[in-house]
Amino acid sequence: MHLSRRSFLTHSALASGALLSSAVVGAEAISKPKTMLTRTIASAATPDALPIVGMGTWNTFDVGPSSEERAPLLDVLKAFFESGARLIDSSPMYGQAERTTGDLVQQLGKRANTFFATKVWTTGRDNGVAQIEQSMRLLKAPRLDLLQIHNLLDWRAHVPTLRRLKDENKLRYAGVTHYTVSAHADIEQVLKVEKLDFAQFNYSLATREAEKRLLPWCQENGIAVLINRPFEEGALFTRVRGRKLPAYAREFDCTSWAQFFLKFILSHPAVTCVIPATSRVTHMRDNLQAGFGKLPDAKMRERMVKELE
Repeated sequence: MHLSRRSFLTHSALASGALLSSAVVGAEAISKPKTMLTRTIASAATPDALPIVGMGTWNTFDVGPSSEERAPLLDVLKAFFESGARLIDSSPMYGQAERTTGDLVQQLGKRANTFFATKVWTTGRDNGVAQIEQSMRLLKAPRLDLLQIHNLLDWRAHVPTLRRLKDENKLRYAGVTHYTVSAHADIEQVLKVEKLDFAQFNYSLATREAEKRLLPWCQENGIAVLINRPFEEGALFTRVRGRKLPAYAREFDCTSWAQFFLKFILSHPAVTCVIPATSRVTHMRDNLQAGFGKLPDAKMRERMVKELE
């Protein structure tokens, strides 16, 4: 995603010497609140709310231990925490991402500020237990905020483990994930038979199938929702290359295409948090601004869809 976005900025009219004036529509005239919007976690035993923009770590945090490799990510995390954001999503599938995340969060002294969400991604109960314990060591988190069954892999074997961890107070919330539209029905079926707290899946301005059933179902049944692939791995930036941000974006405190795409997602009432990934601090700051100020209403959402089409 970050590479595609970089290419977008480099080769489009937005980066032709007038980046700020083209990509930012009247930014100086928009006064956004200083606190990021939050959404409540419906299944929480006590009131619990999440800032609506988090971050993913796929590809971006899969780096080695050198300070040179990690320095840009440290800046990304500093901007992340300065905004009041909290949720960081990772997985054993993401190479060194868990280790990198755990080390850098500890280096910044931000463990108490972080909502750690990771995943179990293996087959068999024992393998799952071992993998979860490894994730906790890498993240330096004796208690996880959210553990998700990655891509529904062997979910029947792992659900009892997640329940046990919650009973032992080593886990706050449990969930499932996937990243394809074809798996939406499967996610719903699992949620119907198992009492889980979160569902993570794909949804964007270009891919809106989740609106038909999965998002409304989660909202009706008190399931918190994390959204992955918000930029379609950079494809959305390609679709608007060379185009100025529409002037009406100012009506919902939007100053860039990234915010345009993220605010569309966040304006759906079923969405709890969106988790774009980046290794560039400028992109992180831009993404985070989607969590501040107004969100589009129903009529504006229709207009945004037409804009992309």
